[in-house]
Amino acid sequence: MRILVTSLLAVAFFFSACQTPEQKKEKTKREALKKKAKADLRQSPDVDFQAFVGRLRKAVANRDTETLKSMMTPDFGYKLEPPMSGPGVFQCWEQENLWPELEGIMQERFVKKGEFMVAPQQFADPSLNYDGYRVGITRIKGSWKFAYFVNG
Repeated sequence: MRILVTSLLAVAFFFSACQTPEQKKEKTKREALKKKAKADLRQSPDVDFQAFVGRLRKAVANRDTETLKSMMTPDFGYKLEPPMSGPGVFQCWEQENLWPELEGIMQERFVKKGEFMVAPQQFADPSLNYDGYRVGITRIKGSWKFAYFVNG
């Protein structure tokens, strides 16, 4: 008798653990929604900006001045005191050994500040009075451009 009851309970347990086709479909839908939600969190809504930043980071890491020139604004700002912009930026970076600093800033998260996307994000918060190195990227005639890398 015990064997019969035990075997009936085992069979009932086995069949109760099985999923019906409707339950399997529902589980698959839930998993697909979870994956999509995770993917949405990682993607920026502006794919164009993310692609530009990726190319810019690569050019900075390789110190590819020709690519960087094509990505910069004509009046690229590289010193606040005294104000300097335009040609001479790469010589300044070499003389002052700023390439490592630029590489580090480029790895930071970009946030919106006025008409610019800036890094590091502390620069965008006026309450912090950030005065370190910072990068600014702006959109000109529909294209993203590297506008400045300054300190102060």
